Amino acid sequence: MTDTAAGRAPAPPRRSFIQSLEVDLRLVGMIGAFIVLCVMFDVVTEGRFLTPRNLFNLTIQTVSVAIMATGMVFVIVTRHIDLSVGSLLATCSAVMAMTQTWFLPQVIGLDYGNPLIWIVTIFVGLFVGTAIGAFQGWLIGYLTIPAFIVTLGGLLVWRNVAWYLTDGQTIGPLDDTFRMFGGITGTIGVDASWIVAGLCSAAAVVLMAMSRRTKARHGVPLKPVWAEGVMMLIVVGAIFGFAAVLNAYEIPSGAVRRMFRERGEAVPDGFVAAYGLPISVLLLVAIAVAMTVIARRTRLGRYIFATGGNPDAAELSGINTRLLTVKVFAIMGALCAISAVVASARLSFHSNDIGTLDELRVIAAAVIGGTALSGGVGTIYGAILGALIMQSLQSGMAMVGVDAPFQNIVVGTVLVLAVLIDIIYRRRLGVK
Repeated sequence: MTDTAAGRAPAPPRRSFIQSLEVDLRLVGMIGAFIVLCVMFDVVTEGRFLTPRNLFNLTIQTVSVAIMATGMVFVIVTRHIDLSVGSLLATCSAVMAMTQTWFLPQVIGLDYGNPLIWIVTIFVGLFVGTAIGAFQGWLIGYLTIPAFIVTLGGLLVWRNVAWYLTDGQTIGPLDDTFRMFGGITGTIGVDASWIVAGLCSAAAVVLMAMSRRTKARHGVPLKPVWAEGVMMLIVVGAIFGFAAVLNAYEIPSGAVRRMFRERGEAVPDGFVAAYGLPISVLLLVAIAVAMTVIARRTRLGRYIFATGGNPDAAELSGINTRLLTVKVFAIMGALCAISAVVASARLSFHSNDIGTLDELRVIAAAVIGGTALSGGVGTIYGAILGALIMQSLQSGMAMVGVDAPFQNIVVGTVLVLAVLIDIIYRRRLGVK
């Protein structure tokens, strides 16, 4: 007699280590590809790619595109596209540059260094970006003009609006406090970086424990306790490892001497200082958390993914898909404005070519990160990882000495391959 016949339930199938952890296999594949990419470039560049200095620069260069990529996830999930993000970034950058270098000091009369300058500047940029995004969303949602056409027109319109606002000139220097959002001139130091890493780790552990308790309360099958512990260790290790890498980038001795000289002090013997976490990275983390909460925990997020999964069914169920489109593009516009803050602050001025080809990088980051062009599927963390992979690819090729035209060829090829892999992956899962 078999076990089943004897009344005993069959033993549950054995699960592999990865299956027990219940991690997204696509995410694991992306992380693996990123590691292979970094190791390959480090070998080719004779150890220069994985230095703290290069990883620090790689991180701050990724932030601007990664911020916009989080919004592009919502746009693509709802089965739309936004080709105007780079041009919209340029317009927001031009508006903010003119606000802080001309309007507030010369028209309003605020003195240089007044804290209101950078605060008002950012609010003005956010208003402009959100308004333009909402306007494009209204054209798409209420006038039913295809998003491809509206944003293609926006690509041309907003790039040249930025040019006319500045008369084609480079505007700067920007406010000192404003420039702290760019990266290397705005870091929090080593001690504060460790404190932030500790707080983030504690928050991650608490959230994972609360999620497990919520699943148990609703009768959802739980992963083994050991698997939960392993995931917590991985997350905490990744957070502290990231902080350790950025804390390892030391401030050059010349800059240290200049800092002490400005304070009228002598540099102590053996004194070493490091940059720590950039403010722009902390801004990206905050936006990533906020966008993830919107996607997973709010009615707006549920409506976005429901509409992307089946627009007709979503509309029949009572979702105002037209207003939803306006909201999604307004969020995209606001994120373009925030990216404009980071991009222009990193350069210390506004230039006419700021944001050029960012539409390609942002869309590629979202798609490489697993956002399906057919709609309904996408993750915020995937888009950020996709942006990091894209920037690593471009930075690595630049360090190797690859010409810019060939870099774009490689990026375009990677984008097509990412879509192909996504199609094959969905076919194997039986998902359309």
